[in-house]
Amino acid sequence: MSLMQKIITVLMVVAGTMITRFLPFVIFRGEKPTPGYVQYLGRVLPAAVFGMLVIYCLKEVNVLAGNRGIPEWISIAVVIGLHKWKRQMLLSIAGGTICYMILVQYVFA
Repeated sequence: MSLMQKIITVLMVVAGTMITRFLPFVIFRGEKPTPGYVQYLGRVLPAAVFGMLVIYCLKEVNVLAGNRGIPEWISIAVVIGLHKWKRQMLLSIAGGTICYMILVQYVFA
């Protein structure tokens, strides 16, 4: 990429990020109540995304070969344990990811 293409790419990424961050505040101003469907999506989407992440991570685990998914199941237990303990989704995801990486790099290598 040329320098001009890099600058345009960065500007487009910045513009896209700013639009997605500020648009909800423009659409849903403070003086009007937030619509019910938006409140509903705010309640259900975090759990739905977490569920899709689990399914995506386990879709190619073969329990009949290799380490039989042991690192994945241990990491899932770590995620569940951390989430029950601290109730911090980012901590749970980071802890499970770190646990998985340590297991596959050093324990089940």
